Amino acid sequence: MSVLPGKALILVENLSVPFDRRVWQECQTLRDAGWDVHVICPQGTKRDTEAEVTIDGVHILRYPLTAATGGPAGYVQEYGSALWHTLRLAREVGRVDVVHACNPPDLLFLVALYLKRQGAKFIFDQHDLCPELYLSRFDRGEDFLYRAVCALERRTYKTADVVIATNESYKDVAVKRGGKSPEDVFVVRSAPVVERFHQVPVEPELKKGKPYLLAYLGVMGPQDGVDYALRALASLRDEVGRTDWHAVFIGSGDAFDDMVALSKELKLDDQVEFTGRISDEDLLRHLSAADVCLSPDPLNPLNDVSTMNKIMEYMAMSRPIVSFELREARVSAGEAALYAPANDEPEFAKLIAHLLDSPEQRAAMGELGRARVAGPLSWENSQKALLAAYEAATR
Repeated sequence: MSVLPGKALILVENLSVPFDRRVWQECQTLRDAGWDVHVICPQGTKRDTEAEVTIDGVHILRYPLTAATGGPAGYVQEYGSALWHTLRLAREVGRVDVVHACNPPDLLFLVALYLKRQGAKFIFDQHDLCPELYLSRFDRGEDFLYRAVCALERRTYKTADVVIATNESYKDVAVKRGGKSPEDVFVVRSAPVVERFHQVPVEPELKKGKPYLLAYLGVMGPQDGVDYALRALASLRDEVGRTDWHAVFIGSGDAFDDMVALSKELKLDDQVEFTGRISDEDLLRHLSAADVCLSPDPLNPLNDVSTMNKIMEYMAMSRPIVSFELREARVSAGEAALYAPANDEPEFAKLIAHLLDSPEQRAAMGELGRARVAGPLSWENSQKALLAAYEAATR
């Protein structure tokens, strides 16, 4: 029996909404299915700055939050503040039928417990495996904080009525490590809305007088591999002997300043441009002009099993990709990417050079990628899984 839509509250901590594209797509899908959708998230710095706003029928409450810098102590402070604000705003929203928490951190189950006592069902939308994230981000091994992170993940799984996983690797963790029944775990892959990504006329000036443009799009945190990409570009220049390219790095994050400094240290600043976050219009301009796109996430416990949004968006723009060999990168991109051995920067550089010299292969890879995100990996398929998760939670 189909369950009538009700009132849903989505909790997000690490990005503002609608800047968080996955969460915004989920909001729109639920709204279109008849749900009354509310969101609690942080305020952005340059966009999503209003404390309260309704956009396209979705009610959003935002709180001020200073992102952590430095070691784990900074995250304890950030997460504590976020948890307090989230609970405060959840009381304003009132009773809901579903509380839908998107990690990290794995602390939002505490808010879900409060709402479950009022009759809500809890859906845990696991964007990141926090134990693997901790190991990959901090070089501290399986210490006390790691064990605490594992304990919080266990409590979150135990509290959840339904789990949403971003891919089959995450579902496997939810079943084996989280003890969830397979029928209570739904794979909702992150997928771009392909209509939003379209080619615009190539602007040669974006290549800064060079024949080729290389592009990176995404967050710039310690685990995201921008440093690997920069060292690979230095290798492309120094070992492969190629200087016929300009590179653009689009996005921001807590490693942004360090990456700009590394670019200067490697004497790449005359060929590498950092844009920070840019508008969707400018994003389409740069990706339309790009000849090769970079996915330099290094092999670590988190990246090997995570779906990279940048790969999906590159494919939506029909761009060929160079990636390191990662399990889920290959699941996502298939033959739309070339794969260097894990963390092998010189080989990554050689694959870039190979693609620059292979226009027909670049075009074929781009077409393959576009077909994948328009077909088997499309958001249309993810929508069905999302609505099935809600039905399972509330029936």
